[in-house]
Amino acid sequence: MSQPSFTARKTANVAQITTSCLVVPIFKGLKLKGDIAKLDTQMSGAITRAIELGDFTAEVGSSASLLGNDRVQRILLLGCGTAKEFDLSSSKKLAQAAGKSLAATKAREAHLALESLPLTPEDTSHLLETLATEVLWACYVYTETLSKPKNLPNLAKVSVAAIPELTLGKVRKALNAGVAIGEGVNFTRQLGNLPANICTPTYLSKQARALGRKHAKLSVSILDEKKMRELGMGSLLSVGHGSDEPSQLIVMEYKGGKAKDAPYALVGKGITFDTGGISLKPGGKMDEMKFDMGGASSVFGTVQAVVNLDLPINVVGIVAAAENMPSGRATKPGDVVTSMSGQTIEILNTDAEGRLVLCDALTYVGRYKPKEVVDIATLTGAIIVSLGHEASGIFANDDDLANALLAAGQRSHDRGWRMPIWQEYQKQLDSRFADMQNIGAGTAGSVTAACFLARFTEKYKWAHLDVAGTSFLSSPKGATGRPVPMLVEYLRGRAGQ
Repeated sequence: MSQPSFTARKTANVAQITTSCLVVPIFKGLKLKGDIAKLDTQMSGAITRAIELGDFTAEVGSSASLLGNDRVQRILLLGCGTAKEFDLSSSKKLAQAAGKSLAATKAREAHLALESLPLTPEDTSHLLETLATEVLWACYVYTETLSKPKNLPNLAKVSVAAIPELTLGKVRKALNAGVAIGEGVNFTRQLGNLPANICTPTYLSKQARALGRKHAKLSVSILDEKKMRELGMGSLLSVGHGSDEPSQLIVMEYKGGKAKDAPYALVGKGITFDTGGISLKPGGKMDEMKFDMGGASSVFGTVQAVVNLDLPINVVGIVAAAENMPSGRATKPGDVVTSMSGQTIEILNTDAEGRLVLCDALTYVGRYKPKEVVDIATLTGAIIVSLGHEASGIFANDDDLANALLAAGQRSHDRGWRMPIWQEYQKQLDSRFADMQNIGAGTAGSVTAACFLARFTEKYKWAHLDVAGTSFLSSPKGATGRPVPMLVEYLRGRAGQ
């Protein structure tokens, strides 16, 4: 993946700068000032005329392109809306418009002229982060299995100048943070978009090892099926029984804090393809089940971002990877398996397999005595009925953890919504033949799935993110990279940043 680099300049007089594309954010109703006003004069009032003629409204997220001169070949105007209404949502829309426009341009490099924005240093820093993330997101193009990729972006470099309210060091810090998140998002998208004949559990293991080789603070270990059998992971192993692809438990340990500090844990569902097993899914859109490892891919992207941000905390990322296929060896409805916790599970539907791999991974992560655990999974279609594609479902046994994730989602504009896991729902999981069954009675499907996981997480603070509606989209088809921004923001908060 070719992605643009970001640099911070000590100073930049916009009226004298030379660039392929000058990006100028403009607030609605405010007169042009300073260097932007000088540039407008040099351009014979082109910016002012675009506004007066209505070609550019300055509504938040709007954009307009103007031809420049010998020094500034193009001018990209971005609408910020009104100054008093500019908030995190506006910042996101502005950054998305910048990313989309820059990815579509033929310019090789661009300069962001933020010097005249009437924003606080904190808001400017947040905008810089968001701009870097969104530009990288917009410049991502899947090419892995295309013989002749099309619409590849030309953008190779983006620069920003220090402003009076924000030092050069703080500009660089904001850009670096945005780049780390953007690269983590794109890594997650790339893994999700790969076809299932490439992205297998073994492939994910290789990706983890490659990540570990790049970073001294990251160690990686892989538990194969033999080791998982020795540990009693009968639930996880039951999912891959019907596949020729061996299941894997991938463990990535980042040691950025003190040796004695308890880690924050991320656990991802990594079903690299989900046919439903014997409870076979309908054929329509089954190809989208390559995205059923969206939880796992978000763990990879978040761990990469945490490493690149060099956060002063310890993090363990665990991926339960398997392929769910029908065959003569496959688990059958009615089978009973024993989980690593010793609890038995009656499998009434083999298409409710995500919770079966997660429950053993959630038991295993208890060995690390984690400070908090967040699992991420494309667990239920029911969460899409509840929340659509706008918010991830958040379930938690701890209010502080739930609130931290909700706040992180608001700050990163990668939002979630808290759902209940009340005891009253647990009775739907009662089984005559085992300690529990793996599906509920037919109502509140996302809630009963979370209640199932809750039975394996009683010894620590835990939250479950159901990202079935947010980690990928059907139109345009592709992985989104969510909830990496939320997870990174949550961990930055826990790290005091």
